[in-house]
Amino acid sequence: MWEGRAIGARREIAALASAGLGVAELHRAAIDVVERVVPTELTCWASLDPDTAVISSMTSGPTSIPVQYEPLLAGYEYGGAEPHTFAELARRPEPVALLSDVPHRDVAHSGRLNEVWRPLGLGHELRAVFRVDGTCWGAAGMVRRGDFTDRETEFVASVAPAIAGATRVAVRCGNYRSGGEPAIVVVGRDGAQRAATSAARSWREELDEIAPGRFAVMLRAVVVGARSSGSGTFRARVRDASGGWILFQASRLISEDDDETVVTVERASGSELLGLLLAAYGLTPREREVCHEVIAGRSTSDIAARLVISAHTVQDHLKSVFGKVDVRSRGELVARLRPEEHR
Repeated sequence: MWEGRAIGARREIAALASAGLGVAELHRAAIDVVERVVPTELTCWASLDPDTAVISSMTSGPTSIPVQYEPLLAGYEYGGAEPHTFAELARRPEPVALLSDVPHRDVAHSGRLNEVWRPLGLGHELRAVFRVDGTCWGAAGMVRRGDFTDRETEFVASVAPAIAGATRVAVRCGNYRSGGEPAIVVVGRDGAQRAATSAARSWREELDEIAPGRFAVMLRAVVVGARSSGSGTFRARVRDASGGWILFQASRLISEDDDETVVTVERASGSELLGLLLAAYGLTPREREVCHEVIAGRSTSDIAARLVISAHTVQDHLKSVFGKVDVRSRGELVARLRPEEHR
């Protein structure tokens, strides 16, 4: 019975993937499919930046998390001390994890459990990441009063790859906007904002309209990323309200007196989104290389010489790329991968 339900759910999700839905619409519909089998009191799904596993967008189930808890919950995601963060799960081979499986000493210090779920009368959490071809495109947090059964856990694990594939398709849909003055924000060692340009207020208002505290959460996420990175830099892309993309980039500055991080916020350009789209279309590493050469305007013979392959092999790669991206010419390919240049 459970396997039959999983097969049916995967078929429904596959149908959603071909409906041309954006990520938020897809996740809302897929939540309904999963909730029929694994009911919850609260559920929230996220799309993840495939390069960084930072949350790009969030979609709630029929019952939303009370707004006063949203900044707190999102902040715990990047604090570095919580069990089963989405970034942690993205690195694990298994796609599903239960909070009840975490050692008691770790659960006892979980801010997510003690400061969010328990005050809401909830005590059991199932988390899943949506991974396909080795890349995580999304994740889900599912919470309720009673524990999750082994069958329910198996069901979520079974449908997770289908959700990942559908999310990857939905990422291709978007409104690639321009405009908005770039902003600079300086964050101190204590995480407090030290300085900001005037444009930061507009970005804060835009993101906080999507979810309260969203701007501050993203600042925290990229600052933590920069401070833990060997290069001292970190970048993440987040969806705006219309389905476009905003780019956060953090760079760590170290002086004798302080440790500050500078964060820039701006509308993501086509070049910043190119890698995302190439991954979303499921192109192989070599096919991506060919696409970069095509976008640069190089001929088949030039591409063959630069990649040290034959012209025939270049054409074979292009044929495969055209099929995956659903285009018929190089011009259509460039227009699909660099949409802001062809509006």
